[in-house]
Amino acid sequence: MQIKKVEKNQKKCALIVSDELVITDPQSALDALMKAKYEADTKNIAIDKKLVVEDFFILSTGLAGEILQKYVNYGGRIAIYGDYSHYTSKPLKDFIYESNKGKDVFFVSTKEDAVDILMQ
Repeated sequence: MQIKKVEKNQKKCALIVSDELVITDPQSALDALMKAKYEADTKNIAIDKKLVVEDFFILSTGLAGEILQKYVNYGGRIAIYGDYSHYTSKPLKDFIYESNKGKDVFFVSTKEDAVDILMQ
């Protein structure tokens, strides 16, 4: 996992780059947050959804709730970018919709959108 620091308008964002899954459980998610804080001096993380274990998007596993609660508890913000169109779960669509109305967790289409929303 590599952290690319992005700065704009005196705000920072950590773009996570990797060839393998980065977020697989709550501890790996917290590790990514702490690495971003240490290497990029920010708790704003943009990550491709391909780097997040698929169980995260199956809400009944409870993984998304557990991971996102840790991020909020530690003052982290995350934008996960990618294509969500193939998901048919109404609870997941509702979860994405409600998350995007908040300030800490975002599901967007592109890397640029992820960085932009975290810079607000």
